[in-house]
Amino acid sequence: MSATAAEGRSGPAGERGVFGISVAAEMVGMDPQSLRLYERRGLLQPDRTPGGTRRYSADDVARLGRIGELLEAGLNLAGVAAVLGLEADNAELAADNASLTADNAELSADNAELAADNARLRAELGR
Repeated sequence: MSATAAEGRSGPAGERGVFGISVAAEMVGMDPQSLRLYERRGLLQPDRTPGGTRRYSADDVARLGRIGELLEAGLNLAGVAAVLGLEADNAELAADNASLTADNAELSADNAELAADNARLRAELGR
């Protein structure tokens, strides 16, 4: 997300950057320099104020926590990036699957209704 796009972000509270870098770092037990490194490596992209100050959202802080967990598990930053990407892909696929399951249920109900109409019409034509 570009700085310009981030400045205008006004989504839900979890997505809005409200924490400065020192506060966000303290919340997850990291140093601010690590947060800057993770941003340079593309692991997260905090909002920016018009003056360029980083602002971290609750979602960013949660992502930092996940980065910390993966680092503690022994992954390097490339591994962390791969895992985060796979987790995002998995979440997207799960959402797609839920949507398709709901669509399938609706289509099955429509199909049952059409089959009942078809049977009724065949019975009327048979008389």
